Parts: sequence; C-alpha cells; structure tokens
Amino acid sequence: MAEAIKKLIIESVGKTLDRDQLEDIKRTFCKEYKLDSVLSSDILKEYRSLVLSGLIKKSDSFEILLRKRSVRTMSGIAPVAVLTKSYPCPGTCAYCPREKDVPVSYLANEPAVMRAIRCQYDPYKQVILRLKALENNGHEPEKIEIIVIGGTWSYLPKKYKYWYIANCFRAANDFSRFRLKKIPEFKEDNSFNTKITAFYKQNLSLDNLRVALLLEQKKNEQAKYKIIGLTLETRPDFINDAELLEMREFGCTRVEIGVQAADDEILKLNKRGHGIKEIAEATKLLKEYGFKITYHIMPALPGATPKKDLEIFKKLFTDERFQPDQIKFYPTVVTQGSLLYKWYKQGKYKPYSDKVLQELIVKCKAVVPEYVRIIRLIRDIPGESIIAGNKITNLRQIMQQRGVKCSCIRCREVKDGKIVNPVINVMEYQASGGKEFFISADSQDYKTLYGFCRLRIDEASPIAPAIIRELHVYGQLVSVGGEKKVQHSGLGKQLLAHAEQIVMKQKLAKIAVISGVGVRGYYKKFGYKLKGSYLFKALK
Repeated sequence: MAEAIKKLIIESVGKTLDRDQLEDIKRTFCKEYKLDSVLSSDILKEYRSLVLSGLIKKSDSFEILLRKRSVRTMSGIAPVAVLTKSYPCPGTCAYCPREKDVPVSYLANEPAVMRAIRCQYDPYKQVILRLKALENNGHEPEKIEIIVIGGTWSYLPKKYKYWYIANCFRAANDFSRFRLKKIPEFKEDNSFNTKITAFYKQNLSLDNLRVALLLEQKKNEQAKYKIIGLTLETRPDFINDAELLEMREFGCTRVEIGVQAADDEILKLNKRGHGIKEIAEATKLLKEYGFKITYHIMPALPGATPKKDLEIFKKLFTDERFQPDQIKFYPTVVTQGSLLYKWYKQGKYKPYSDKVLQELIVKCKAVVPEYVRIIRLIRDIPGESIIAGNKITNLRQIMQQRGVKCSCIRCREVKDGKIVNPVINVMEYQASGGKEFFISADSQDYKTLYGFCRLRIDEASPIAPAIIRELHVYGQLVSVGGEKKVQHSGLGKQLLAHAEQIVMKQKLAKIAVISGVGVRGYYKKFGYKLKGSYLFKALK
C-alpha cells in the first residue's frame, strides 16, 4: 500500500484536481494494486513525509483536497470546543437533562462530552488532542478560536476559571512540540509533565493563577498556534460590569447567552429564571464592552407555536434591544432526566413535526439580516438520546438540497473561492442605544462576502465611544508562508481603515479594538497600543 500511495501522490500533486477527480484516481490505484480502499489520511501522512524529505514540493491546493471536513476551517479559523467539568447549575430549566458527572444540559454520549470525559475534563489535554485531530485530518490550525462550553461559565469558581483558561493558552503554546508526532496517552509519568505542568497542578493562589495566565497570554502573542478568539457561554442574568472585565482578562472576545425565546411567558413556563429585561440589559452591556454576541434560540419550547416562534425570531432584528451578531438554533428535544420528559410522558408537551420545524427554519432564515451569522441549525445530540423531537442531524444540508438560501454571513462567505474586484459596503443600524456599522467587502453582485468589520459608536461605552467589535477576512486556513490565500489579500487593512474613517467623520478622536490575544500583533502594526485588555489608537 505504501508504494501505491507514494506513486499516487507523485502523479497527482502537481495537477489541478477537484475532489471527484481525486476519488477517481484513488479508485484506479486501488484496482491496480488490488486494495480495498485508500484513506485520505494515509495519503496525507505519506505526502507530508515526502515533503519533509524534499522529494516533492509543498502544495496547499493538494492538502485541501485531502482535508477531512474542510468546512471546519473554511472561515479562516480553527474552532476548538472544550468542556468544563460538572458544577452545580444556578438554573432549573425544564428542558435541561441532568446526568451525573456531566455538566447540566449536556449528555454523556455527545461527541464533545465524550472527548472531554476521555481527557478527564482537563483543558490542556482537550486542546492538544483537538488540535492534533484537526492536523491529522489535513487542517493547519494556527489561528484558533477556543470555545468553552459546559453551562454557565459565570457561576464557576473563580480559581477554576483562571486555571482553566491558563491551561488552554498553555496547550496552544506547547502544541508545536507535538506537531506531526504521535501523541501518547495522558499519564502522570509521560512527556507532557514539564515543570510548568506541575506548577499549574499546584494549589495556587488566585494571584499566582493570574500571573500564570498573563505569562501564557504573552507567549501566545508570538506563538505559532495563536488563540485569536475566546468564546464563553453564560446566562443573561449573570452579565454585569465586573463579570465582563474578568472575561476580558481571560481574553474573551465573544459571549454566547441562552436567550431561548425572547418572550416572558415562555421563559416563565420553562422555569428559565429570567425574562426579556435581563436579555436586553445583558445585550446592551456586552455591546458597550465590545463583545460579539451569540444568541441560543430554542424553537418549539412548551408554550410556543410555530407562528409565535417566527414572531419572536423577527423581533430579534426589528427591536433594537436585541440585534445579536450570531444565532445558534437548538430545536427543543425531549431527553431523559429533564422536567420536560415528565411533561411529555404526561401528555402536557408535544414537539413540532420534522416538516413543521423545517418550514419554521426556512421562514426564520428568510428574515436574517446580512450582518448576522447562523452558526448552527441543530445541536449534536445523538438520536438514541432523543425521546421526542427533531432527530435529523444534517438539517443544514437538507435545507441546502431544498434550495433554501438566506442572506446570513455563513451562506454568503467566500469559503475556498477567490477574491474578485471587492467592493466595500456599509450598513448602519441602531442597537442597544448605540449605532452599529457593518462594513463588508463583497463581490460586485453582492452575493459573496470576502470579509467584514463590526464598528460600534456608543457614548455610553466604558471602553471608548468607538470600538471595533470584530474584524474578519474569510478564506482557507493555511499555514504561514503557504500559498497566497484570501486572508493575505490586504482586505483586513482596508476594512480597518474604513472603520477609522467613519470614526473621524463622527468627530471622535479615539478608537478601541476588542482583540483576541493572538491577534494583538496585527493591530499594533497599524498604530494600536495595548492598554489593559483592549487596543487603542488616537485618530488625527
């Protein structure tokens, strides 16, 4: 097999191929060498060996063909989800399952939970193994977004939180040592136990944990594998000034909040513990501090109807108290261990049919503005754990097959395409007492999005009256020094300059950026200076 794979690579690496053509070549070689199959991961392993030996030249385009689930890094960032260990939850939501030794609302057989359990919920191990998995499947995860899941982050013990994030950064900093090497099992006596590992396992004081976090963050600014974004999830009623300042100390740039339904009656019936008032207040405060905001939305909750769900969803973008940047759809499902399960068994709750749910999502997608990204349409709960409700795991693909399209960022982003004559457009809208500018780089026909910048003008902001909440240029995630891709086209610089021009027209003298730790160097090149956890620039 090794000889067949080597010959396949040498004959294919210099050609312009698509995935179907590569599959045809693989079938031909299997037939010639009497093989059952040839895995892309095996080809990738041999390809890397040939590149290292100098027998062939590195080809980003060939690597992309071999990449498993290329959509994971097609937006230019490698998402790495890590799970916190089980702690008591402040909520009593009717729909949440409660399994022993698993964070509330999660199930032990969910893929992300299974990975966390395998790592004993250790953040360092989770990050290392996830980066290794991405690498083994052909991705080059040098720009990382850490997504911390596990429930209400704000309710966790303070020392645990500092320890957890410090070890996420440490894992990214250490990963270069393990690249392209076989990762051993995590045991007390293996090579992962460096002196600093022992240091972090001690019962440190909060002050020392803060020092450890700052040390790892400083290293990450220059590391090969940079954490350019950190996402934390919490409840709207736990958002306050002190909480957001602490989140910034961790390097957080995006916050996911469980909105579920912007309707007081539905929230009360489902024992959510807060109402619309807390959602609106949290959203306003998050924007004033510059965070990107993701809403978790749960259609088909007890008390809802398809018509009401659609009205509630539309309100998110017509009522300036809300206006989230991103949406995650988590259609309500019945699982054992929840109060909703009891209601279902008693005949007090009936979920939507697949047809009704799909029609609802189609209508919701139709009203999503161009400045919003729909991240997910379904939560990754195994079918065997769902007693009632949606069990379709490829809902997004079904929508695409039906020809359903919307104007959201994910549906328009360039993915692995090329930039052709970009045009800068600006969309302005009111949100939470401030003015939002969505500055986008689009194709001439406005159908393809190449990149964007979110700028907020808000005199009430405790950070600065003008703050860049997000700057993103889309394209394939490639290693530094690789073939020129979308990310290196200078669009980021253009979008940044356009934002600065808007701020000067507003007669404001200073602009701030909420930046991930690993991207600080990028902004410093354009005259921004770090002060606290934000970057600032005086405008002439």
